[in-house]
Amino acid sequence: MTYDDLLTRARALARTGRRALLGIAGGPGAGKTTLAEHLVRDLNGDGEPWVAHVPMDGFHLADTELDRLGRLGRKGAPDTFDAAGYAALLRRLREETDEVVYAPGFERVLEQPVAGAIPVPPGARLVVTEGNYLLLDTGAWARVRPQLDEVWFCELGEPERIRRLVARHEEFGKSHEEAVAWVRGTDQRNADLIAATRDRADLVVPAAALPSPDEPGEARPAVTG
Repeated sequence: MTYDDLLTRARALARTGRRALLGIAGGPGAGKTTLAEHLVRDLNGDGEPWVAHVPMDGFHLADTELDRLGRLGRKGAPDTFDAAGYAALLRRLREETDEVVYAPGFERVLEQPVAGAIPVPPGARLVVTEGNYLLLDTGAWARVRPQLDEVWFCELGEPERIRRLVARHEEFGKSHEEAVAWVRGTDQRNADLIAATRDRADLVVPAAALPSPDEPGEARPAVTG
């Protein structure tokens, strides 16, 4: 499997005559966001955008609410997201195709969700969404999978996944020691839970097909829908 194979498969999802939703799951640092961003960029090319990117991270609960709930030290765990809100947005994206639907974004520097940051226009025939818990089948998370046409699972070797994750935490302000402690603790517990959902995916994407976050790559011609 190659990255070009993934482009072809994603394009095919948009040929059903209705808006399609593609989910990309995987553990923290596995390359979900990088893959989603590359797919959206390369499918859209320089033409009229017909693919939108809506990350799950916009449904993080705000730090003030996590603090109130006593969950701030476990930020990133399943119960630190508004899973029901995320599932409801996916349903809206599937059903409400005649007007702009606004989705929340996530500000990495602030580590906070931002309401109404991502417009999904009526012309979007494919929506790519990515996040840790798309395949989780407990609680409100069980409402997510039925809204998605396919879910792909990014499978990256543990040493590289951990290296990338530590580097990300350092980039956004943690010391090396703090980053390693968080990755080995909170992030690893979440990663173990996510790994157990792998077999529910429609496609497991091997590391060889994942674009590198360190290399933007050459611009590709548009892949028309």
